[in-house]
Amino acid sequence: QVQLEESGGGLVQPGASLRVSCAVSGRTLNGYAIAWFRQAPGKEREFVAGYSRTGGYRYYGDSVKGRFTISKDNGKNTVYLQMDSLKPEDTAVYYCAAGNRVITSSTRNQEAYDSWGQGTQVSVSS
Repeated sequence: QVQLEESGGGLVQPGASLRVSCAVSGRTLNGYAIAWFRQAPGKEREFVAGYSRTGGYRYYGDSVKGRFTISKDNGKNTVYLQMDSLKPEDTAVYYCAAGNRVITSSTRNQEAYDSWGQGTQVSVSS
């Protein structure tokens, strides 16, 4: 079983940058699809960014493409989400998810992931 722990959330102003982290334990990242989702109050959980199981492909949600970057450090077993040019509509709880049976066509579907972290709050406000 994979355990995930997010960190790095906080309150920032519009236009600022923030990096959140997801520490993975219990398994290595090899063979697991890793993704970030977010959920704002009153809204459904939304796919933000993710790695394929092979780690060779990265995917982004339309609302964050060009502003957010997912990366990983295999040595530290940690996945990062660098968020630039933040907007108030980026305010949400950000969750890290992992799954070893995620196929390419399901990368953006939260149901495809088996393990979830507790989330970290990101708030963008002036």
